[in-house]
Amino acid sequence: MYQQPCVRVVFVDERLMMFHIDWKKLPSSVWLGAAMLSTSLAFVPISPVAAQTRVLPDFTDLVEQVGPSVVNIRTLEKVTARPSADNGMDEDMLEFFRRFGVPIPNQPRQGPRPNRPQQQEEEQPRGVGSGFVLTADGFILTNAHVVDGADEVIVTLTDKREFKARLVGADKRTDVAVVKIQATGLPAVKIGDVSRLKVGEWVMAIGSPFGLENTVTAGIVSAKQRDTGDYLPFIQTDVAINPGNSGGPLINMRGEVVGINSQIYSRSGGYMGIAFAIPIDEAMRVSEQLRASGRVTRGRIGVQIDQVSKEVAEAIGLGKPQGALVRGVEAGSPAEKAGVEAGDIIIKFDGKAIEKSSDLPRQVGNTKPGLRSTLTVFRRGATKDLSITIGEFEADKPARKEREEKPRSTSAGQSLGLAVSELSDAQKKELKMKGGVRVDVASEAAARAGLREGDVIVAIANVDIAGVREFEAVVGKLDKSKPVNVLFRRGEWAQYAVIRPAR
Repeated sequence: MYQQPCVRVVFVDERLMMFHIDWKKLPSSVWLGAAMLSTSLAFVPISPVAAQTRVLPDFTDLVEQVGPSVVNIRTLEKVTARPSADNGMDEDMLEFFRRFGVPIPNQPRQGPRPNRPQQQEEEQPRGVGSGFVLTADGFILTNAHVVDGADEVIVTLTDKREFKARLVGADKRTDVAVVKIQATGLPAVKIGDVSRLKVGEWVMAIGSPFGLENTVTAGIVSAKQRDTGDYLPFIQTDVAINPGNSGGPLINMRGEVVGINSQIYSRSGGYMGIAFAIPIDEAMRVSEQLRASGRVTRGRIGVQIDQVSKEVAEAIGLGKPQGALVRGVEAGSPAEKAGVEAGDIIIKFDGKAIEKSSDLPRQVGNTKPGLRSTLTVFRRGATKDLSITIGEFEADKPARKEREEKPRSTSAGQSLGLAVSELSDAQKKELKMKGGVRVDVASEAAARAGLREGDVIVAIANVDIAGVREFEAVVGKLDKSKPVNVLFRRGEWAQYAVIRPAR
């Protein structure tokens, strides 16, 4: 019996192992077999799974490669500064002294008040996001919501240089925006192929979460083609994404950008392990249109659609649940002219299968308006091809605030701390309202009641407000010493506020 091992295993690296044979401890009778063993098993590969359990990915080279291409984006907005009141005290402190009958310090009890300074505009920080260099001459890609409504966009490079950026264009439906800075020789990113991206693959994000610039986080791809109800199918990851990461790149292990970090799923407002990125191929398609014309042109056919349930598919003979169920057809739309009917199930668009209802608006949207296409519909047990001319989707409104003067309320509105303007026909249509006035300024009593710019006042003192003229008439008849109720809309939600006069 041999007391010591004759064969031992040596690991060359994480993927190869080597058999070492001590020939002196082997009898001559087994030399031939040992020689054959050494020839065939000298290097034995270890499976990739076993190798991956031994070594974690190293992101240092990727950070050095892509990091200089990632930028920090700060946005500013111009706000009306509330002027200082008597003796430099703010209005809230003066209100405290008046309410409790305390004389204002160093202020005579009688006599006229000095004239207050006029309201002035000042720039205040609005938000922080991320972006990345698309071209060496200064085009930068980010999220539309990062720059939406900003009066000024400041881009900071990793070398601490700052530039005022010009908004080239933004598309809210895909949440993609392009800004331009006056610089050359910038390190542009490499664009990856999303079709090669696999679930389980390591990816990395660089951005400015909570304003912390050049922060690197990593994780894996959790899912592809994730349908969240938005216009695009997202890449789902478990990369830590927080406010400020928006607009930053999602990078694969080859140093290529495969997505734009855009959203998170959260019940707390912070990261909870699920993040979503816009596929870079879709983002590039949008960015090319934005750079060419400043806007994105999309096709539309004018139908209201829904999913096809398994029960419905079986009941009508469709077989499996697929396609988009047409619930309604807009009057005068391309779909109506093509002969599409409510109850049809659109199963193909230009020969491409519609697996789920969200596939249809994406395919139609990517089609140039004016082109003729073919819809294949399933109607009463049979399929039918319909020829349709693609219409154009209504363009998004510009991301920057409009500067044109609007008719505003006069002295009556100012008594409540309000300045309002008429709603345009487009705004009424968007809000599905017949009347109302938009709040342009809410200060003093109105601000204390919770009203703010952008709200739409629907009624005051239980009287409907159709426009600025009705607003002025109703407010002019109010008893300024009594509280007044205001019904207003904020987004899709209506709520009441009570404006109380100062005492």
